[in-house]
Amino acid sequence: MGHSEYDPAFKDRKPWNAGRKLGAKRPLKPQQVWAIRFWLDRERRIRDRALFDLAIDSKLRGCDLVRLRVCDLTSGGRVRSRATIVQHKTGRPVQFELLDPARASILAWLDCRGGTLHEFAFPSRINHAAHMSTRQYARLVDEWVVGIGLRCEDYGTHSLRRTKASIIYKQTGNLRAVQILLGHTKIESTVRYLGVDVEDALVLAESTEI
Repeated sequence: MGHSEYDPAFKDRKPWNAGRKLGAKRPLKPQQVWAIRFWLDRERRIRDRALFDLAIDSKLRGCDLVRLRVCDLTSGGRVRSRATIVQHKTGRPVQFELLDPARASILAWLDCRGGTLHEFAFPSRINHAAHMSTRQYARLVDEWVVGIGLRCEDYGTHSLRRTKASIIYKQTGNLRAVQILLGHTKIESTVRYLGVDVEDALVLAESTEI
């Protein structure tokens, strides 16, 4: 049942996060995104390539990504260029785009996978009627980043969610657009999520001439 904080044994117990790196995970750089794609193609991991491309383009949380059904991604036998889902965490709808590389890899996976429109796009290994767990998704992300020589301690599932959002922000400085794409209810959440600080604001200001 655990220890009381007053038990002598409690003082000898290490915190659950001892030795672990905490805080926000790094977004991937464009060259790292392509390196993972090449690695997955070389390893012939069709499902993982589709899942990776979908994670990058959709910018969804892991809990929403693994719950996607085939009908969320396809229409009339083709992969949608845009899709909308209701977020599990907030209960609010969010729209995302799927570019050509993602649509091609998703279509290749669905052709292999088969199944009906209302089945989960990425089923569980144990129970094919259920969806992949977020823990399994996290383990896959660890494999992908280690596969190209990165430290799994520095990257996680939120790295994939942050990757495209970070690139869009750096290219445009448009926080409102990133907020909409991430499905955040408050702009402050987007600021914290991207790690926007005073230095970022000054760089944007310095590059803007009137």
